[in-house]
Amino acid sequence: MAERIHPGDSLPATNEHSMPKPATISPEKPLSQPGTYVVQIPKDQIYRVPPPENSRRYAHLSKRKAGRSTCCRCCCCLLTTILVLFLAAAIAAAVVYFVFKPESPNYSVESVAIKGFNLTSSSSLSPEFDVTVRAHNPNDKISIYYEKGSSVKVYYEDVNLSNGALPVFYQPTNNVTLFKTALNGSGVELTNAALRALSDEQNKGTVPFTLKLRAPVKIKVGSIKTWKITVKVTCKITVDKLTAASKIVSKDCDYGVDLW
Repeated sequence: MAERIHPGDSLPATNEHSMPKPATISPEKPLSQPGTYVVQIPKDQIYRVPPPENSRRYAHLSKRKAGRSTCCRCCCCLLTTILVLFLAAAIAAAVVYFVFKPESPNYSVESVAIKGFNLTSSSSLSPEFDVTVRAHNPNDKISIYYEKGSSVKVYYEDVNLSNGALPVFYQPTNNVTLFKTALNGSGVELTNAALRALSDEQNKGTVPFTLKLRAPVKIKVGSIKTWKITVKVTCKITVDKLTAASKIVSKDCDYGVDLW
């Protein structure tokens, strides 16, 4: 007969080793997969190294940044040097101006004697001008050396009539110098219209000419002598006739310099 088991009866004892207990898995710490490890390192101890495939690009970019930095430093040094030199030159110029108080020299044409104009002939002309130029140096502490290589030219309208040069001389401080220069021309061709205009202007007593003077000079300031500076003088003069006894009716001179 089969035995009956009542609910209050205990189950028959079983062998603990006969059935293994299932392993309990903690929900807070999941188990890692085999062959996988998790390593925690402080963030300030992580060193970033580019992967091998990007190492060349990283090295190239690093060199380019270094090159840009060097170029920027060179540009800054150059600009700083230029600024310092500019300030030093400005200070020196200001010192010279306030100590020596330079004034511009004055130039004018005092007299003109004219030869070689035959307005009734159609042949070429050989004009001659004996010009007296007045140079005034009003400076107390600045003297002027007039060097070789000067030129003096006389024009009628746009035609160059005669050429010459200034003498080489030294002009001391507070000095007025009158120097004569002979200007000669040859083979000058004037149109019939220009010849008629000259004849009409001589009849009116107003013959206009333009005198252009270029003179290389050296300025002496105290004991210092400068490099060569080109003095440029342009004078608009009007004479009454084309003879050796001609007189200046009007004159107007402009003065300038080329520092280099």
